[in-house]
Amino acid sequence: MAEWAVKLLAKSVPKLSKPVLIAGLPGIGNVGKVAVDFMVEELKAEKLYEFFSYNLPHSVFVTEENLVELPMISLYFKKGSGKRQDILFLAGDVQPVNEQSCYSFSDTVLDYFTKLGGAQVITIGGIGLPAELYFKKGAVNVPNKPKVYCTGTSKDVVDSFKIVGVEPGLYGVVGPIIGVTGVLLGLSKRRKIPAISLLAETFSHPMYLGIRGAREVVSVLNDKLALGINIKELDREIREMESEAADRANPAELPKALRGIGKTRTGEDVSYIG
Repeated sequence: MAEWAVKLLAKSVPKLSKPVLIAGLPGIGNVGKVAVDFMVEELKAEKLYEFFSYNLPHSVFVTEENLVELPMISLYFKKGSGKRQDILFLAGDVQPVNEQSCYSFSDTVLDYFTKLGGAQVITIGGIGLPAELYFKKGAVNVPNKPKVYCTGTSKDVVDSFKIVGVEPGLYGVVGPIIGVTGVLLGLSKRRKIPAISLLAETFSHPMYLGIRGAREVVSVLNDKLALGINIKELDREIREMESEAADRANPAELPKALRGIGKTRTGEDVSYIG
């Protein structure tokens, strides 16, 4: 089989006008995944394509019906309305397993994006801050409003996001942007497609879900792209998820488990992004 099998799930390929692609796949804090999944659900975006490959993780997911599904990555679309332009969303529960497949997948996505007349790419990820910044006196302290940083393929595209409260000073805060979040950005530059990455502060622990960082990214895109999303609904979901997490774990025990993770923000290898 071809490296990436692409299946059309819509009745037909929609005619879109200069759509923006917003990509959010699993990574640090799952910031990108949480943000895109929420936007897809709130905007009732329709699934357009499904991407499958033997270069996805060797596993299956168990559904609520107690059945199994192979891992997939999907492309959704939402037609514009009023001030909102046409939007494409790249969402899924996995990323390609190695460097070559990450590049080939990102190229495949950009091929379809170009055929659809795409105008701009936006990737979403998390900046994994070290544990020392997140706990004091035996309890985890998550900022109510994590910072959102950006980088992009040109000064113009980065400057265009300054007006919605995004921090442009990413250099020196992070190392490389890993996975589809970064590679999609780099390959967009090679194709001369304007592209930007929005990276929200989150907690560099594998069990932490960066829903507050995702909330800030959604808020930025809501303002920038006039999505018309009810942010209060996301705030409600955040409260519910944090309440459930508090019921499952004793926060006082978390610092012990996190001891030794990360370094100070001014040190080497401050964070991992993806």
